[in-house]
Amino acid sequence: MATGWAGDGAVQDQIDATVEDAVKRARSRLQRGPGLTHCEECEAPIPAARRKAVPGVRLCVACQGAHDREQSAHGGYNRRGSKDSQLR
Repeated sequence: MATGWAGDGAVQDQIDATVEDAVKRARSRLQRGPGLTHCEECEAPIPAARRKAVPGVRLCVACQGAHDREQSAHGGYNRRGSKDSQLR
């Protein structure tokens, strides 16, 4: 397949780099340390089951959901600049 000046494995290298960046970003957001007994945003108690299931939990379910929605609104990387990714 003719790709201009790009090398033979350039597309796969780009895909690998995108996946690697996403994994690094996800790992950097993992919680560490002991979890809290009360939400740091709204002071609601965090159930013991949630503290056990999510090590280092700092937010209640409602606040975590709001935080996740806010983070997903910022989007990710657009390395290729395709029209489909710009339509979101």
